[in-house]
Amino acid sequence: MGHTIREKTKLLNRVRRLRGQVDAIERALDEERGCAEVLQLIASTRGAMNGLMAELMEGHIRDHVASPDLASDAMRQQGADELIEVLRTYLK
Repeated sequence: MGHTIREKTKLLNRVRRLRGQVDAIERALDEERGCAEVLQLIASTRGAMNGLMAELMEGHIRDHVASPDLASDAMRQQGADELIEVLRTYLK
């Protein structure tokens, strides 16, 4: 069983909180709130997104790169390659 399946409920709850944060940004803009408040909402949302990404990366590393249960070095390499690809996209 993969880490996203094991942690499905927890991850979905985090995504729902993120959706609420994005909705708060939209409301703040719609209500013409001050730029400092909108910036703070955006910074908070970004932090939450980064936290979610870090949690998923950790699970990926533990399950698909570092796990002693992996049957072959090829599986490890595939897990590492997937992570590298995601990191390149994420850090652009």
